[in-house]
Amino acid sequence: MVLLILFGFIAGAATAVSPCVLPVLPIALSAGATGGRRRPLGIVAGLVVSFTFAIVALVYVISALGLPNDLLRGIAIGVLIVFGVVLMVPPLASRVEAWLSGFSGRLGVPKAAGDGFWPGFGLGLSLGILYAPCAGPILAGVITFTASQDFNAGRLAVALAYALGSAGVLYLLMIGGRRLVRPLARRGTALQVATGAVMVLVAVAMVAELDYRFQRDVVRDLPSALVNPAEGLENTDSARKALAEINGLEPHGVGALVREETPLRPAHRKTSAGGPAGPAADLPVYGQAPEFTETEHWFNTPGDRPLTMRGLRGRVVLIDFWTYSCVNCIRTLPYLNAWNERYAKEGLTIVGVHSPEFPFEREADNVEAAIAREGIEYPVVQDNELGTWTAYGNQYWPAEYFVDARGRVRYAHFGEGDYGKKEDVIRELLAEAGEHVGAQRAGAHGLAASAGVTTPETYLGPFRAERFTNPELSPGEHDFDSPALRAPTTVPANEFAYRGNWKIAFESATAEAGAGLDLNFGARRVYLVLGSPGEPRKVRVKLDGRPITPAEAGADVHNGVVNVDAQRLYELVDLPRVEHHLLELEPEAGVTGYAFTFG
Repeated sequence: MVLLILFGFIAGAATAVSPCVLPVLPIALSAGATGGRRRPLGIVAGLVVSFTFAIVALVYVISALGLPNDLLRGIAIGVLIVFGVVLMVPPLASRVEAWLSGFSGRLGVPKAAGDGFWPGFGLGLSLGILYAPCAGPILAGVITFTASQDFNAGRLAVALAYALGSAGVLYLLMIGGRRLVRPLARRGTALQVATGAVMVLVAVAMVAELDYRFQRDVVRDLPSALVNPAEGLENTDSARKALAEINGLEPHGVGALVREETPLRPAHRKTSAGGPAGPAADLPVYGQAPEFTETEHWFNTPGDRPLTMRGLRGRVVLIDFWTYSCVNCIRTLPYLNAWNERYAKEGLTIVGVHSPEFPFEREADNVEAAIAREGIEYPVVQDNELGTWTAYGNQYWPAEYFVDARGRVRYAHFGEGDYGKKEDVIRELLAEAGEHVGAQRAGAHGLAASAGVTTPETYLGPFRAERFTNPELSPGEHDFDSPALRAPTTVPANEFAYRGNWKIAFESATAEAGAGLDLNFGARRVYLVLGSPGEPRKVRVKLDGRPITPAEAGADVHNGVVNVDAQRLYELVDLPRVEHHLLELEPEAGVTGYAFTFG
């Protein structure tokens, strides 16, 4: 935690001089150069308070009420205009400053007495909100995870450290700015009016999204170290590990013990470190299996009552971490179903621990529908708060932990594949428990990931989006046919591009009028997590500019159309072999997309 707070402070300091905050710098410099000596301190104090509030508190409100994700930007624009107009009218500015000073006195705070602390504080509040979209990967991780998790003092500390780092650098710049403009002190009123004009102009430029255009035309061509000085720091293994810790994903428990000895097959990973290698052939004892903790609804148990590891002593237990929109998990389910059918009577209990990735996967009705759709008959428990996931130190979907009859973890496997080895482990543990399993095996079979796939998993929201061709991808409502956001005519291999109007959230994108999505992929099968809250909606599917044929269409495409009637993974393309094509999607307004996966 201490390490992550330090990273947050340094990253915030670096952000203060990155091109992302160029709209803030002239306001801070010019505003800090006017008023009394305490005005710059007021500005940075307001910035710290509003930035921290925007990161930690408003994220909850926006998520809970379903408000637009660019609300913070809109608030910042409005506050900038108000303060700018006030500063441009000196009599009005004097009255506002007097009111703020009197208000602080009523709260028991000493009056500013003309030194400008409280007016500066008010300006800092607007700058802090404007500053929030500039947060780098460390703060982006905290923002997104905070929106779906309980409040945590550690998340508040990281956001506060980030704000303090940025405010400290801005304060030094403002002090330097005061010295530069000291010869203009006699024209303080004119400088104040100029400051207000700068604020209004910046707000107007933001309304016209000129700041995005600047980043597209100028910043995008600069070296990454100059665009984001904190990027190298934020991408270090230490920073990623610290971020995983604050999100409850720090590898500890039995997962850490087996990770270095267990091979990583095609898997959906929640953190970013490399995969392990080499299984142990003699089934060592890694430690006692943790209890199911912080769980919600149970399915497929008598009366939907919870199970416990202690209550399962005497049986061999297979713990399967999965989430229902993960294609790697879906391809594993036929084997789990077959093993349950073959070995349950012999002493095997499979427990599916459903640890969600997207918010809609937290809903019990959606999980129950997925259980029915996949024909799962073994017990499943919702792990919405990732309590059991964290207890195991898990990092993957799917991940399987094999527990002997004495409650000890003896083997683990991350990802798809090695089904024969896993069945051998089941049989060996059952035999060790005194069960006679016979020679008959489960005879399980299912789909496997195709060799030669070139396109990696691709997210649509800016929090984890990569390989998008549009010049800019940020939360908010955007017209991707506009000159500032239009993608090149040709989509490069393994990249995707937006067309038309979209409402972009941190982890998803919702289609609006005229929306389109193009993907240049190299794979045999293409999947996309889709949802259509409220009512079913359609997505038209084209391949290389023409309607997709039945021979090319995935299982969820009928007559070139996907009927999105649930929040789940949809199969769009199913080719005879791995091939390269341009996939074109035309969703109706209201369809939400989350992530592409391939096979």
